Amino acid sequence: MYEHVTNLRVRYVEVDSMGYVYHGNYASYYEVGRTELMRNLGSSYKKLEDEGVLMPVIHLECYYIRPARYDDEIRIVTRIQKFTHTQITFSYRIYNQDNQLINEGSTTLVFVNSQTMKPRRSPKWFAEIIEKTLTN
Repeated sequence: MYEHVTNLRVRYVEVDSMGYVYHGNYASYYEVGRTELMRNLGSSYKKLEDEGVLMPVIHLECYYIRPARYDDEIRIVTRIQKFTHTQITFSYRIYNQDNQLINEGSTTLVFVNSQTMKPRRSPKWFAEIIEKTLTN
């Protein structure tokens, strides 16, 4: 199964008054992971948007295992879990600098037409990239 690794350092703005990464920021970490995964495959949100395709998140799951703290170096491991021509699901595992699993989750995104905001099929070129990746 294809996976992509993105490394980040926790910034001060991302932590709460207890010094832990604020829980809502994990959704942003997931976005960074999937954006970099798509870029690594030769695609991007920008390329899709230029073709009139948007990908809103329709489902998010997030499990907090350990806290991340300011200045921690975290590793986001992103995988394509499932792909249909109308939806794509990504899974995420986030590790700290000690290689401890601190968070895991998933997001499902749907392809929509940017003009009508109605569901649509993914572009053929995008589907070919993803299907090739999933079969290797």
